Amino acid sequence: MNPNGKVIILTGASSGIGRELLERLQRYDADIIAVSRRIGSIPNQGARVIPYACDVSKQEEVDGLFDFAVKKFGRVDLFIANAGFAYCEELNHADWDHIESIFRTNVFSPIYSFEKMKELNRGRRYNVIMTCSAISRIPLPGYALYCSTKAAIEHFAHTYYFEKNDKGTLTLIFPVATATKFFKKAGDRAPVPFPVQSPSWVAACIMAGLHTDSPVVFPSLIHMVSYFTINRVFPFIYGIYDLVNAARFRSWAKKQRQEKEADTSAR
Repeated sequence: MNPNGKVIILTGASSGIGRELLERLQRYDADIIAVSRRIGSIPNQGARVIPYACDVSKQEEVDGLFDFAVKKFGRVDLFIANAGFAYCEELNHADWDHIESIFRTNVFSPIYSFEKMKELNRGRRYNVIMTCSAISRIPLPGYALYCSTKAAIEHFAHTYYFEKNDKGTLTLIFPVATATKFFKKAGDRAPVPFPVQSPSWVAACIMAGLHTDSPVVFPSLIHMVSYFTINRVFPFIYGIYDLVNAARFRSWAKKQRQEKEADTSAR
């Protein structure tokens, strides 16, 4: 899809990959609804960028977002489901709301938005891009819930490709860790997996995938080659990678517990 002349909704537009995507999309003759919970943090608000405050984890707010877009422009051609977050944690307590919170944002919202796009664009071409993750396929100790949300998105898309019955294109993006505040928000000094790439590079790869209507985009050549070739010949390599990350997580978790105990004692 060529973004020129299109109406675009971009979630998670205030930082990281979303912020870089917004900058690139503004180079086209397109109308962009830039979505974030805090619209004051959305940068580069050009004449054709409309900041829109929305909590994408809530159905009524996603419905309101689509209603606004249709009322304003009459259609939505491209939806980029980029909003999401992670937890870095030890799973020691049963907490339904905690689990539901991340699944509402990372899973329910992008799938529901995709269904909204199908419903809105009957008989028309449209594109939906979802930010998945390399860790949908690779265990990352400390991020069990986050990994499970990305695995859910990947398997939804993989199955849907065999069900496709319209003119839409669904694209999944598989970035590795990015040099943003994402992992800092996941937990205090949370371990960041290797390799790490810049959000500007990921955004550039997403734009390339958009132009070619690619069903998948792998911004990391290391990840793509290792997963599809090296790991199939030497499967123990990923096992070593998992053990290294597990050791880093246990060290992090131990420090977190010690600091919490010290803080409690000081009181």
